[in-house]
Amino acid sequence: MMLPLAACALTPPTSQFVETAPPYQLDTGDIVRVTVYGDAELTDTYRVDDSGAVAFPLVGPVQVRGATTKAAAGSIAAALANGYMRNPDVAVEVAEYRPFFIQGEIGNAGQFPYVYGMTVRAAISAAGGYKDTADRGSALVYRRQAGRMVRQSVNLDFPIFPGDTIVIGERWF
Repeated sequence: MMLPLAACALTPPTSQFVETAPPYQLDTGDIVRVTVYGDAELTDTYRVDDSGAVAFPLVGPVQVRGATTKAAAGSIAAALANGYMRNPDVAVEVAEYRPFFIQGEIGNAGQFPYVYGMTVRAAISAAGGYKDTADRGSALVYRRQAGRMVRQSVNLDFPIFPGDTIVIGERWF
């Protein structure tokens, strides 16, 4: 009788692979910090506008929607090199992600600041937790992909992205 229990004590705990997110792509609502080395006047924070561009001094709008921060830095540097600066050195980082949205059977529905690496579980916590009538086992996530809105039923450890809308349903007794 003791042998089966002893084997349980020696079995190592199982672990699950956590999927890592692909490189972040900029979109409308993100705020980026652009550093132009050697030019303190151009170094500032800029909001990605509705057209997916940042309005950058000297060169005007620079398209960054769908670009990584590295690609955005390259686009801004190329625009500056086109008659404004010789060999500009530019870095771009996300200063503030666009928000995510959560609604349904949670404490406080609305828009909340996104933190890199968030899951549905963390989003529920940020929104004040569940109401008594909430379905605590799953959620719906609405995400824009390839120009259309996609709905998916997910578990609580599903990674969310900026701009996602999470809906917590009502449980049925």
